[in-house]
Amino acid sequence: MELGLIGLGKMGGNMAERLRRAGHKVVGFDFNADAVKRLTDAGSVGVNSLEDLVKNLAAPRAIWIMVPAGNPVDETIAKLKPFMQKGDTFIDGGNSNYKDSQRRYAALKPEGFNFVDVGTSGGVWGLKEGYSMMVGGDEDVVERLRPIFEALAPGKDKGWGRTGPAGAGHFVKMVHNGIEYGMMQAYAEGFAIMGQKKEMNFDLAQIAEIWQYGSVVRSWLLDLTADALKRNPTLEGLEPYVADSGEGRWTVFEAIDLNISAPIITESLIRRIRSREENNFTDRMLAIMRNEFGGHAVKKD
Repeated sequence: MELGLIGLGKMGGNMAERLRRAGHKVVGFDFNADAVKRLTDAGSVGVNSLEDLVKNLAAPRAIWIMVPAGNPVDETIAKLKPFMQKGDTFIDGGNSNYKDSQRRYAALKPEGFNFVDVGTSGGVWGLKEGYSMMVGGDEDVVERLRPIFEALAPGKDKGWGRTGPAGAGHFVKMVHNGIEYGMMQAYAEGFAIMGQKKEMNFDLAQIAEIWQYGSVVRSWLLDLTADALKRNPTLEGLEPYVADSGEGRWTVFEAIDLNISAPIITESLIRRIRSREENNFTDRMLAIMRNEFGGHAVKKD
């Protein structure tokens, strides 16, 4: 099967290679010429314009878009449309808001285009392990794209599936990432407690390895944590700054709209935001209030 791929960063490049190894033709475009060259050198077809991308694909075309969420997706679709024809399919495999995916489907469908949203998990490990894909869109369109999903997934019938209509794929991926926030926070707090128990002299990397087998808290996330602790047991040289790409926030907003209590995900999001505050004003306020009512000492720089 043929697939157009826009966005040849680490994840997009790995997806292209996994598809190529499965025997699919991949035509890729990226504004970074080096990324296009890497794709061509690997045996796929690299092009220098969106028009050439479309021209190198037989109709009905399927073009997978891997660009940042928001305006870049809309802009990419708008630039592609003049070269495409009815029956072609846009696939958004990035971390878009599910409401944007619903909007794009509603706009493209009357024009004769198909739109599929794919929440994609697997990151830089996808080439080796395969990608977990949560797919939203019309059932017949998703079925036609089955060979692509089967090639990218950990197994033909494992790790992917149509979760519902347009927007459903990105909705499920949004919740997936919210859960991920909570899991990461729990691991981080647990290891921090053990690390602070100095008299025990815990080897955190060893404990992570023990938990990898038979424990109820074992997971791929724990496997990655164990590998990271082996390389840097004391986390030397790392800034306590944790970014977020939006899905955790959207999960919290959705929980509020649905009147669902989600304190773990919410607090893990707040902790990420707090990690970015230099010379934290909130904590300094707490210290000075404690001093005012209780006379407790205040540490100064």
